[in-house]
Amino acid sequence: MGKGYRQGRLGEEIRRLIGELLLREIKDPRLSGLVSVSAVEVTSDGSYATVYVTALNTSKDQEVAQKEKEDVLAAFKSAKGLIKREIGRSIKLRHVPELIFKLDTSLEYGRHISQVISSLGIEDYKSEEEPDEEDE
Repeated sequence: MGKGYRQGRLGEEIRRLIGELLLREIKDPRLSGLVSVSAVEVTSDGSYATVYVTALNTSKDQEVAQKEKEDVLAAFKSAKGLIKREIGRSIKLRHVPELIFKLDTSLEYGRHISQVISSLGIEDYKSEEEPDEEDE
């Protein structure tokens, strides 16, 4: 069954609220880089909300980058109480959903797919198959 309208609205409202908290209230030094909340999915009964976090790191070393991502997740987990309190204060809910923080890896996956496609050696498909109207 598809995601309900209420869960979608609640997820977007939580995403917006966490974004504002990142700018104004959360002062954790582990969240000082480029960190954003890409999506929030709320379960159908509203008891859990999965918060997908994107952390853009500047280091090229894989170990350091992974450590930075783990630090970002740890910072969000330590700020969970503040975030839940603000959700309860701003959004009128009987029960504030339990927050689950996960890393959003869609950017790395997209970058990987782009590298695989470029490694195939396929040039511009349109230029090989269809001649331009000017050439005729």
